[in-house]
Amino acid sequence: MDLFDKCTAFTRANQARAEGWYPYFKEIQSGAGAEVMVDGRKMIMIGSNNYLGLTQHPKVLEASTEALKKYGSGCTGSRFLNGTLDIHTKLEEKLANFMKTEAALCFSTGFQTNLGTVSTIVGKSDTIYADRGNHASLVDGSRLAIGKTLKYRHNDMQDLERLLNSDNGKNGGKLIATDGVFSMEGDVVDLPAVMNIAKKHNARVMVDDAHSIGVLGKNGRGTAEHYNIPQSEVDLVMGTFSKSFASLGGFIAGKEYVVDYIKHHSRPFIFSASMPPSAVAAVIASVDIIENEPEHLAKLWANTNKMKKGFDEMGLNTGASATPIIPIHIGDDMATFGFWKALFEHGIFANPSITPAVPPGHGIIRTSYMATHTDEILDRVLDTFYKLGKQFDLI
Repeated sequence: MDLFDKCTAFTRANQARAEGWYPYFKEIQSGAGAEVMVDGRKMIMIGSNNYLGLTQHPKVLEASTEALKKYGSGCTGSRFLNGTLDIHTKLEEKLANFMKTEAALCFSTGFQTNLGTVSTIVGKSDTIYADRGNHASLVDGSRLAIGKTLKYRHNDMQDLERLLNSDNGKNGGKLIATDGVFSMEGDVVDLPAVMNIAKKHNARVMVDDAHSIGVLGKNGRGTAEHYNIPQSEVDLVMGTFSKSFASLGGFIAGKEYVVDYIKHHSRPFIFSASMPPSAVAAVIASVDIIENEPEHLAKLWANTNKMKKGFDEMGLNTGASATPIIPIHIGDDMATFGFWKALFEHGIFANPSITPAVPPGHGIIRTSYMATHTDEILDRVLDTFYKLGKQFDLI
């Protein structure tokens, strides 16, 4: 058998291209805004994680440009050796202050943050208790860790406690790892219950707040603030810069001694080149904006509430969404792709999600909203979904 036989046997993508419903790798010819250019025409973007719309904010663009001029385009090395700039340190101090934790450590991507954190802190005798709805980066971090991983049913606290009660590996350390906002369904973890269970079983808690920071909480600090839980009570909080922070990278925040251990032991951190200066400066500017311009968060939630109410009132199934991520449940894979294609033809850019991103037969159109969407744009989206919902027998 040849190593590449599996590659030649993969024909589904070419079939989709030939039939005209291939939905991925669409080339966007403009910046990440409420409207984008695709194939030379303007389209409404409801498939972005640019929740606060800061990728085009003048302060972000200015900071990024100035850093590029001062430091150049890259660092040419890892943070461990020659890749730590003064602005890397400034950003980590700023993030620790924003998150109200003792320390923070920046990684070059959000995926790498979860991979490098989980695989570092979980040893051979330790156990990870992971929500089945966790992001792929938490899943792969658990796979890379040499400890044991047990999965509990999505957001099911009784199942989590059942696993903790029945697990034989009680002598090792325990880590409950969960998303804060689940990236497909848009629902929020029951963090108070997770914290209570963790205390009862002497377990540590790590929350992936990639889709929560800049979105949840009075000040945009994420899931803990959303529930009025002191930030210091959550052992580890992960965040990413590719969403509300309008850049690229990620961070882990927690106790100083834990972060210092990760800094000196995480292979994905030690052996990766550091964040480029322009990306770092963009995040610093974004944190300042989140702290000093609360109107962006208020507008995001006004738009979110408008769309959730609109979809629900017309009878579309939005599941358990409680965030700017609002999935429209379609079901069958081909029906999902058909709905996506119809949206695309009507000038709306959304994301079709099928297995393994969602359970088999539970395909969705994943929509997400930004502070920069206008009422006029959102009304056009609602009108289009109503027409297509009728056409596809969803309404």
